[in-house]
Amino acid sequence: MKEGATEYTIQEAAERLEIPISKLRRWDRMGVLSAQRTAGGHRRYPREFIDQLVAASSSAISGKTSRELAAVKRSLAEKRRIIQLLLESEQRYRDLVETSHDLIWTTDAQGRFTYLNGAAHDIFGLPSKDLIGRCFFDFEAGTSHVSNRRFLAALKRTGEVKNYVTHVMTAPGEDRWIGINARLTRDEGASTLGIRGTARDITEQHLATRRIEHLALHDALTELPNRHSLQLTIESAMQSGRTGALLFIDLDHFKYVNDNFGHRIGDQLLVGVSGILRDLMNECDGDLYRLGGDEFAIHLPDKLRKEAIDAAELVLDAVARYRFQAGEQKAIANLSASIGVALYPFHGNDLPALLSNVDIAMYQAKDLGRNRYVLFDQSADGLRSTHHRVHWAKRLRDALDEDRLVLFSQAVVRLADQVPVHQEILVRIRDDDGRFILPGNFIELAESLGLVQEVDLRVVEILLKFMARNGQYGQKLRYFVNLSRVSISDQRWITRFMTLLRSSAVNPNQLVFEITETAAMAEVDVTLAFIRRLKDMGCRFALDDFGAGFSSFYYLKRFEVDYLKIDGGFVRDLATDEGNRIFVKAMNDVARALKKQVIAEWVESPEVLKVLLDMGAEYGQGYLFQRPEPLIDVAASLPESGARSHVA
Repeated sequence: MKEGATEYTIQEAAERLEIPISKLRRWDRMGVLSAQRTAGGHRRYPREFIDQLVAASSSAISGKTSRELAAVKRSLAEKRRIIQLLLESEQRYRDLVETSHDLIWTTDAQGRFTYLNGAAHDIFGLPSKDLIGRCFFDFEAGTSHVSNRRFLAALKRTGEVKNYVTHVMTAPGEDRWIGINARLTRDEGASTLGIRGTARDITEQHLATRRIEHLALHDALTELPNRHSLQLTIESAMQSGRTGALLFIDLDHFKYVNDNFGHRIGDQLLVGVSGILRDLMNECDGDLYRLGGDEFAIHLPDKLRKEAIDAAELVLDAVARYRFQAGEQKAIANLSASIGVALYPFHGNDLPALLSNVDIAMYQAKDLGRNRYVLFDQSADGLRSTHHRVHWAKRLRDALDEDRLVLFSQAVVRLADQVPVHQEILVRIRDDDGRFILPGNFIELAESLGLVQEVDLRVVEILLKFMARNGQYGQKLRYFVNLSRVSISDQRWITRFMTLLRSSAVNPNQLVFEITETAAMAEVDVTLAFIRRLKDMGCRFALDDFGAGFSSFYYLKRFEVDYLKIDGGFVRDLATDEGNRIFVKAMNDVARALKKQVIAEWVESPEVLKVLLDMGAEYGQGYLFQRPEPLIDVAASLPESGARSHVA
């Protein structure tokens, strides 16, 4: 101990008192001999107090001289003071227990309560004294008795159970979900004396979790099961060797409704259509799903051609009869739909093939004049391939050969002051007439035609050349570039891609590569391997459209991404959709807890901006701040230092 110090460390105090350090720690936890804590959490004991304890103890034990006997007498008053301190410490411990928001409880060997603190009333609706002699099982609700017995078995087997969740019904009849930590107490012969532990009311968190789990498998607008739910159902049916039919339903000319009546009316129309389709499900013995946009699906398990055609005709008739009131003097009538029909396993013995073929049949129905259904066959596939895929293959190849890929830029802003801090790069094709073709019109086709790898590589190449021309090398500006799942799965493409990066003078830390959540989840191992290789070079990563599949919550800690972009479908209606607010806040909180930066997409109104700020979101992008512009036009305004950029 340093000379002149007024405190002992726990090691020094143990040596002075001639007792084990473990006993000092136990006394500290029990409040018998409390220690002070340094800023680093180390225990410290007052030197004067410890010395007095040592003096009192040594005086009482030795008793060899009259001088020591005199010291014993002088220490009696000090001992009484120490006893008083211990009593005060015990009272402090009791006060902490009784005022805790968590339930602290003990039981006998039969599980009957022998002690509960004041929090018992909040959980069970009864005062502590009325619960003595009762047990948790007296309040179990629903089917929780099954899991409760498993909980007891695990407790007896391991001696301790943490974070067990059970469902109880309070004395007034209210539902509660509580989280329990419990530990067995045993005597020296290992016989059970009782149980003690803590419990906490987690009803609010539990209901929020269930809501999020519901949103993962359901469409937020119509509350119908979503595309992910359909895929899980079809995969399960195929794996079990069952047969069935799948219908894809696309409302004809729905864009006209959005353009002329607005997106809000369009959403209301979709809700109305989902209602009439839902009413048909009992009649056709099927399950209805919303795939997104104006697309729905009907799954008919264990049904084949006749039942599928009957269901398609029922849908066409119901949609044609539907009349939607868009306002006091406006009504939308004469609706129609195009329906594709496919049977499994006959039109696809795996999920991707079945979905592709039913999609082809639906587009064939549109090509034939809409307001009809088409059962998939090979001729439909050939027709669409000839008139659509070959046409786009030529357009894409010409665009690549003639260097008609153009990079656009859209700022991502810090929401607090709306200052641009990132840049998102978007690709366009300049058509023969000078107009720009948006990526939504060609990226999926480029993937299916095997051209997306060349598109991705060309985008990176153009960006690196732009950075060289505009002196961006060595700056802190950061660009995000979206890559296709097809590209990162191609080892030859990865080799070319990494060669391109190494041959450039750019600092890899300036590049952030983006992959969508659905792409990442499609091939988890491939995604992880690609991320590791590029992270080793110093690049960063972003997960785009986060929340679209939601299953990535489970893998989020495995993906070493630096940024998450919350899917715009959840952000756009934050001001009016409570479910979306719960979902976005949960995603924002989880991502920030994992120290990942969050960017909200599709911020298009001041009301949405306010909601995002209230929930603590930091970054956003959308038409409220800036529309995409050609990158070359915004080069002059890019910050020279101190800013970071985001590219999608």
